[in-house]
Amino acid sequence: MNATQYICEACGAVASKWSGRCGACGTWDAVVESVAPSGIGKARRGRTTGLALSDLRAWEEDPQRLRSDIAEFDRVCGGGLVPGSLLLVSGDPGIGKSTLMLQIAAKLRRQGKKCVYISGEESVSQIRLRARRLGLEKVDLPLAAATHLEAILATLDAHGAEVVIIDSIQTMWLQSIDTVGGSMAQMRACAQSLRDFAKRADAVVLLVGHITKDGQIAGPKLIEHMVDVVMYFEGERGHSFRILRVLKNRHGAVDEIGVFTMEAEGLREVANPSAFFLGAREEHAYGLAAFAAIEGARPLLTQIQALVARSALAAPRRATVGCNAARLAMVLAVLDSHCGVSLHSHDIYLNIAGGLRIDEPAMDLPVAAALFSSLRRTPLPSDWIFFGEVSLSGALRPIPRAQARLREAEKLGFRQAVLPARTEFSRKDTGMEILSLAHLREITAFGEETAAPRQRQRRRA
Repeated sequence: MNATQYICEACGAVASKWSGRCGACGTWDAVVESVAPSGIGKARRGRTTGLALSDLRAWEEDPQRLRSDIAEFDRVCGGGLVPGSLLLVSGDPGIGKSTLMLQIAAKLRRQGKKCVYISGEESVSQIRLRARRLGLEKVDLPLAAATHLEAILATLDAHGAEVVIIDSIQTMWLQSIDTVGGSMAQMRACAQSLRDFAKRADAVVLLVGHITKDGQIAGPKLIEHMVDVVMYFEGERGHSFRILRVLKNRHGAVDEIGVFTMEAEGLREVANPSAFFLGAREEHAYGLAAFAAIEGARPLLTQIQALVARSALAAPRRATVGCNAARLAMVLAVLDSHCGVSLHSHDIYLNIAGGLRIDEPAMDLPVAAALFSSLRRTPLPSDWIFFGEVSLSGALRPIPRAQARLREAEKLGFRQAVLPARTEFSRKDTGMEILSLAHLREITAFGEETAAPRQRQRRRA
């Protein structure tokens, strides 16, 4: 017998009756009716469930991770796939999720791992066509086109598997749930069944998930809570790069990224992302500032591009690509109030080169430098690197992991770093010149320096 329950589409909270507003997250019109087996989530009255002593296991060493031999993917996972884990990979349609999963499956199969690829969206012949395009047609990889999860799990239990790829979770359905595939109840029950299989068989299960128009992972948030790792595959149309970003990881660091490029033969790893995103340096172009960011555990160099032009509009335009518009508004306010640089009558366009998206306080200083360079039509030296946070008083605040940023910049040929005073780093470990600034108003001296170079006393950190 099935019972009716109500699930919030925003947070995944379960309630026994319908209400116009979710009691857990406060979202209006997000509670929908769902049907689930009455035995799920409740113990029968008069019966007690528990564990036998034989079910308990002694403390053992850390499990051996499965490495896919795709270094960028293994980095995002925290060093490899952990047996008994459930991973969710999401992203825009056509971004390359299925391509990445097929390449991972082929790599693991070549190592002799029992890997199974199950697709609910493509036929076996379609998967083989994609494998031929990727040069993987000779890999002995078991394929299946199925959506009935009970039959899939029965087959996996009978034959065994170390790695299972489900493409996608929205296409799976359980006969015990009286709703269509892709519904809230089906996705929740299917994810729970797959999680139970992963723990029971000590296997790795990789789920491919769709996203909504708002860019959120489709389905209730409860699915994200049920899995061990949540990854998001992103990229800009018109750019070949793809970024695999981890949002949740029970087995490693969060906010880690892996960088790939999409080519005719499939996804290829980018060994040096900083050089890839930084590109060629323009010697005499104004409005450009090199920025040393931190993405996850790695330093990443990119270029901040700013264009300041007089506006004929009553409300000048403020356009940003790849960065936070709120931080731009804050930097503009600080420049106006504390540095005497007024841009209220100018259109401002701000872009991070290569289509990369970064939201880090350390980009305040390079944004201010690029804006001032564009306003004065004075180029900044191409061998300078910038990073630092700007406070509302105009003071520059030190940022963490300066040593890693300096090391990456020096490796790519930068000779001078502009950073906040009191930033902690080792002078012995860097051969770069360090120009430390205490206040943002000191950035206004760069225009005069670059136009007519002269000796000045530099204050070292």
